[in-house]
Amino acid sequence: MDPLSQAVLGASLSQSFANGVSRDKKVEKSNLLSALVIGGLAAMVPDLDVLIRSEENPILFLEFHRQFTHSLAFIPFGALICALVFYPVIHSKWLKADLSFKQIYLFSFLAYATHGLLDSCTSYGTQLFWPFSTMRIAWNIVSIIDPLFTFPMLILVFLSAKYRRVVYARIAFIYAVIFLSLGIIQNDRAEKAVYQLAEKRGHQLVRVQVKPSFGNRHVWKTIYEYDDRYYVDAVKLLLDSEIISGSSIQKLDVKRDFPWLPANSQQAKDIERFRWFSDDYLALSPDDPNMVMDVRYSYLPNHIKMMWGVGVDRQSIEEGSYDSHVSYKINGRPGRERFKRFFEMLF
Repeated sequence: MDPLSQAVLGASLSQSFANGVSRDKKVEKSNLLSALVIGGLAAMVPDLDVLIRSEENPILFLEFHRQFTHSLAFIPFGALICALVFYPVIHSKWLKADLSFKQIYLFSFLAYATHGLLDSCTSYGTQLFWPFSTMRIAWNIVSIIDPLFTFPMLILVFLSAKYRRVVYARIAFIYAVIFLSLGIIQNDRAEKAVYQLAEKRGHQLVRVQVKPSFGNRHVWKTIYEYDDRYYVDAVKLLLDSEIISGSSIQKLDVKRDFPWLPANSQQAKDIERFRWFSDDYLALSPDDPNMVMDVRYSYLPNHIKMMWGVGVDRQSIEEGSYDSHVSYKINGRPGRERFKRFFEMLF
């Protein structure tokens, strides 16, 4: 999820374990402020893996983002690195907190542990079980950005630090757990709507994916595969389910779509790497036959429009260069018309 959401969730759990409670159930202000700072920063640290990039290999970051830094096995080590960095800061003149290294490590551990689990609640995919498995876990129960998830927690963690009461932080964490759990219900409702839609169309589903659209959890993007095509629609989930029809696109077939591309070329290997990242939801971009798009993402939930993808270069193959990588492209921001249509779907 976005860094702010990660920070407030990590801070809420760290603050929940702040010690030094007095008779009036208040905690030393410096301890709660330290727990806020340590928790917020430690919860964002795993995303430093985005710095692993290569200009020669444009999709390298797709393999390393949400990999080892996000895995369950790396939590103790990630927390230790954080604690070693934070210890001199916490004992500086700025915070003046009387925390032992053990306490700082505990705050770091709790916050760091929330990161990979929260990311797994989105649709991007997180390698929670690395190095034992490269499976990308995606529970599809919350958008990457959701104000209703983030801002209530943000208010509560600051109230906890201001009024020196752990209870606000604990309420924030409980709120997050309940909010995410309700996403499971919405996910199930969206999936049932897809099966009903496919049945009306007379389609036998091969596989299905549903995911909340941007910034909310009542308009969902739905994708299902049938007869080597992906059918993309949206469903609005309030009291009833309302289908917002979309369109379909042919599934990528490298031999059919790129007959000139040798299987042993680097570009062919890169497409397979991108297939792993996108869970095999690949198709040619409607706007560019040389771009392979990730069908799971689009600015409008019922549209098939590339948000990001990889580009192949036929000229380099014809010139005998089999070692060149694919290019990587992200489409720019959606225009005003798309924003208007999206808000019409929401409201």
